[in-house]
Amino acid sequence: MKSKFGSFENQKEDDNTTSLLDLPELTLECILDRLSPAGLCAMAGVCSSLRDRCTSDHLWEKHMKRKWGRVIGDSAYREWQWHIASKMRPRNLLDRSNQKGLIDSISRICPFLSKPRAENGEIQLKKSDLPVNSIMAWYLSLETGEFWFPAQVYNRENGHAGFMLSCYDANLSYDSKTDTFQARYSPHGRQTAEENISWDRLRAPPVDTCSYDLHISDSLVDLRPGDHIEIQWRKTKEFPYGWWYGVVGHMDSCDGNENHCRCQYTDTVTLEFKQYPASSRWRKTAINRKDHREVGNEVDGFYGGIRKLYKEEISKWKRLWPKQALE
Repeated sequence: MKSKFGSFENQKEDDNTTSLLDLPELTLECILDRLSPAGLCAMAGVCSSLRDRCTSDHLWEKHMKRKWGRVIGDSAYREWQWHIASKMRPRNLLDRSNQKGLIDSISRICPFLSKPRAENGEIQLKKSDLPVNSIMAWYLSLETGEFWFPAQVYNRENGHAGFMLSCYDANLSYDSKTDTFQARYSPHGRQTAEENISWDRLRAPPVDTCSYDLHISDSLVDLRPGDHIEIQWRKTKEFPYGWWYGVVGHMDSCDGNENHCRCQYTDTVTLEFKQYPASSRWRKTAINRKDHREVGNEVDGFYGGIRKLYKEEISKWKRLWPKQALE
């Protein structure tokens, strides 16, 4: 009787056990909202109900914004939409050779997704394992480096003097082991790839302008001495533009006295690149305020569109300022 009574008590205790899913809806949501990406992945492996909850967009949106918001822009989102569209094509049109590598990469973060089944000797992901068109899928594709996304790199080629205080378009892949990025640049130029790029050298493109297109400036009329700017520059017509940091200077005929300066009312805008010495041919250039298009030549390069900068962007460029003037 004692053993039966004990067995009954144990059964009663088991019957009174509260499941996580028995919690009030708001309480459960608060718990899930506090989980890290790895925590959400682990919780999603408990049961199908928690999987549905833990893969929902509203839980992953803040993680996406917190980690990737500074480097992901509109162009990256468009690239992602194309990327998932290609994955949703009929299976016989996909490149199956990369599937096992993708599964292995994602399984490092989300073990519950690495449940392959054999089919005709091939390893495949179950379609139900992960919503393809979801923020979670996008986050994991970035985290594993499986998705190469467009962004811009400051001071490319590890700070090579020829690229100091510039920012160039690149396709980037993340390495979670080193918390750095690999970049692929346009095939024109000194080199086309770079590794071990830190987060502070990346940004989302500030304007939606292709690196081969002239940016249409909208602030030329307002530019005055002391304003900070970025201007497109490229070595030849075949090269893509990079964005170069500079300031608006005074005309040679102006003594710089604020009480007498009329530079902002002239048709010519003088641009200075003070990272170069006064004797350098790269130190100054001038553009027409009213009718500016691309100007330049094969010796000095070609200057394109201009963006006026404000506090946060100015501070970023100043942190990248070289310790000594460039030659």
